[in-house]
Amino acid sequence: MSNSGLETAYFATGCFWGAERRFWNMDGVIETSVGYMGGTKSEPTYKEVCTGTTGHAEMVKVVFDPTIVSYNRLLQEFWTMHDPTSLNKQGGDIGTQYRSAIYTTSPDQMIEAANTRDLYEAELSKNDLGKICTEIQEADGHTYWEAEEYHQRYLEKNPNGYDCHSSTGVPFPVLIA
Repeated sequence: MSNSGLETAYFATGCFWGAERRFWNMDGVIETSVGYMGGTKSEPTYKEVCTGTTGHAEMVKVVFDPTIVSYNRLLQEFWTMHDPTSLNKQGGDIGTQYRSAIYTTSPDQMIEAANTRDLYEAELSKNDLGKICTEIQEADGHTYWEAEEYHQRYLEKNPNGYDCHSSTGVPFPVLIA
């Protein structure tokens, strides 16, 4: 956690427009942006990422105040806003840039990402759905390249714009203490 007390999280759920809106609407999320992460080319453009040759995923960067919204709550939103059992596609969006991924910024985030994955996978299994194929990696070593300006808060600028999210329809399990 930085001196400001804010944390950063990175999530890929397919097309980044709808995911960014889901996160920016959450209490405690201070800032969002969309970009590309996990690939090999420096300063990739949207057009290049869409060719599938750069290896990048469409990513949402979420800056949040953990005293208002927990990383665990962000993860619950992540798991249920898309289909994490679908490899390199969400709905009609097909390609490695649409893969499901989490890039963690701390050891605690890594543990929570793995724990919530296992918990949600067990819930999906009860509903006869496949295994989660989400990649979970440390953000270190992966540069976040901010996407072009017209992609930032796209659905705020285009309220009826494209929002592809193929959820499994399975809610995240609520734990009773």
